[in-house]
Amino acid sequence: MFSKDIGIDLGTANVLIHIKGQGIVLNEPSVVAIDRKANVVVAVGEDARKMMGRTPEHIEVVRPLKNGVIADFDVTEIMLKYFLERLKVKGFMTKPRILICYPSNITSVDQEAIREAAEKSGAKKVFLEVEPKVAAIGAGMDIYQPIGNMVIDIGGGTSDIAVLSLGDIVASQSIKVAGDIFDREIMQYVKHHYKLLIGEITAENIKIQVGSVLADSRNEVMEVRGRDMATGFPRVISIHSNEVEKALKEPVQMIVQAAKNVLESTPPELSADIIDRGIVLAGGGAMLHGMDQLLADQLEVPVAIAEDPMNTVAVGTGILLDNMDRLSAYKRGFFKSFHLSFGTSKKITTD
Repeated sequence: MFSKDIGIDLGTANVLIHIKGQGIVLNEPSVVAIDRKANVVVAVGEDARKMMGRTPEHIEVVRPLKNGVIADFDVTEIMLKYFLERLKVKGFMTKPRILICYPSNITSVDQEAIREAAEKSGAKKVFLEVEPKVAAIGAGMDIYQPIGNMVIDIGGGTSDIAVLSLGDIVASQSIKVAGDIFDREIMQYVKHHYKLLIGEITAENIKIQVGSVLADSRNEVMEVRGRDMATGFPRVISIHSNEVEKALKEPVQMIVQAAKNVLESTPPELSADIIDRGIVLAGGGAMLHGMDQLLADQLEVPVAIAEDPMNTVAVGTGILLDNMDRLSAYKRGFFKSFHLSFGTSKKITTD
């Protein structure tokens, strides 16, 4: 049996794996639970995530990726090995080729760490590609033409903003402000205003169920359970969407400013294309209520959410895998133009 080519979106919050010819076959949290007393892995992925904040002292729940880069190499290797073995991607005496994504603007040392982790998890050959570029491809943008395309990819650990043309990044910025920071800001807001301690999972649920980044645009209330800081006893409060908007105001403005910085460093001709074609919003942060409208208002450019924002990067790896040989020929100058399969030029229209 032959091995399979696979694409990996190695995210701070989630790992998504795309197998060539099969599509996305895995979407699991980037979490590992380890029994430090016995020095064994207890759980990986969703099973480990369920243990967060609920384990005895000797069991540690680890998130091995922070801000889009590997913080714990050994645990990352364990996690990747577990997922690849579960999917049975290795063939008889063969190993898969892996295409793996990384945030823009990380160091060559961090890139090499990602490559090494993939190799040690069982890859025959590892290809690295920058995340916003893959996200743009996954969103259906034809980045291989002399036309400006802009994508904002708000993930778990980083927000990557990039303008692309002729198959490469023209201007970009990556900031360590994304879904994890949103959760922490919500935790801090509840702690400060209600003197209540809540965990990461509760904060994430608040963000999803009642969260908004536009004042008065959502009228939802959620009951939140936590530990009272004064008494130490359990307590229930209610939190409104407008409170979440206040909690997230500062980190969201940092993303807006990063997008402005990228636009300001974009060549004028490409800026004209972006005004015409708009910006595509990808990643889990794209689904936060009002994010597209806020960015459109503050950047004065149309903004549209990708069709499948959570899976955009993983979809992009699949398209690249399907076109890997043609893409290599394009990079060597054999083709004057290049169109990826399923990749279509995307123009955003507003009513």
